[in-house]
Amino acid sequence: MNRKSFTRASFLVSAIVVSAFAMTLDGPVSAQEGMNMPPPNVTVTTIREQDIAVSERLPGRTTAFRFAEVRPQVTGIVVKRLFEEGAIVEQGTPLYQIDPALYEAAVASAEAALQTATANAMAARLREERYGRLTNSGALSQQEHDDARASLAQAEAAIQTAEAELRRARINLEYTNVYAPISGQISQSIVTEGALVTANQEQALAVITQLDPIFVDVMQSSADHMRMREALAKAERTPVTLDLGNGRLYTEEGELEFSSVVVSESTGSVQLRALFPNPDRILLPGLFVHANLQLGSQRTLTVPQRAAMRGPDGGLMVWKVGDDNTVNPLPITAERAVGDQWILQQGLSAGDRIVLQGFQKIAPGMQVNPISDTQSTSD
Repeated sequence: MNRKSFTRASFLVSAIVVSAFAMTLDGPVSAQEGMNMPPPNVTVTTIREQDIAVSERLPGRTTAFRFAEVRPQVTGIVVKRLFEEGAIVEQGTPLYQIDPALYEAAVASAEAALQTATANAMAARLREERYGRLTNSGALSQQEHDDARASLAQAEAAIQTAEAELRRARINLEYTNVYAPISGQISQSIVTEGALVTANQEQALAVITQLDPIFVDVMQSSADHMRMREALAKAERTPVTLDLGNGRLYTEEGELEFSSVVVSESTGSVQLRALFPNPDRILLPGLFVHANLQLGSQRTLTVPQRAAMRGPDGGLMVWKVGDDNTVNPLPITAERAVGDQWILQQGLSAGDRIVLQGFQKIAPGMQVNPISDTQSTSD
């Protein structure tokens, strides 16, 4: 080893010895300084009352506003179909023409029967008047006059019967034109021209479905419904919005129509029905949707969901910051979640501070350096 290398090695050994000696002298002091690390920074938020927009998200299905099966009310042969399948029809639109020949003949017969009854009644009236004069003069007995009066009453009753038969015949003739009972979209026709149909047959000729407006029927547990009834009673109206799935929201706003007063024995749920405008007929019957009921606002204590965590028993807990800036876990009870907040039921009071960020740095009883969430945001 040359002189230069030996000098360098001697210097390194001397530095190591001096450092070891210094550590020997100052070791306890350095360890104590390590134990007195500054408190970790954590972001905290203060519990306050605030107005929360309360909503209820419930699954449901769309239901047609009206649904009508078109059936014939007289028997006959269909001679014309007067609509285009799948078209929108208005109430009262002619749909089918049944052969009217037999019913026109029935009307003519009823009219003739009415004329006969009218003529018989006229003769009976003249007879009764003549018998009345003869009875007054003593030329005819009272019994014969009474018989003439009874014959007049029977003739007038026959007129009423004939008039009723004529009305029946005209109604049946009108029924040979099958009209749309409601407005809506009509289905395909089950029968074609030439088909024989019978009065009040089981098979419908077509089906009309009214889609604008449209109902949305949702189910809610009876327990949740009892909690929600107070909010429903206070509100003049309850707006409802629809989630169609895949992030699609229905553009039209609906309104809650009614809630059932009967709890289903099989499911323990209550049915609610909302009414939605459907001018473009986007919503079809049977569509699965989620309805969001807007129940107004509620002033209450809230806890950010990201500040709460689940404990071993499944309950919610937060880290509460004491007046001396020490943290400890605290169980809380939440009524339900609204947006990114828990509606607090018990466990905290207004003005309490809880940890929002920095959970990995803390332990029970540890002192922390709390930084307000508003301050951390501004920083």
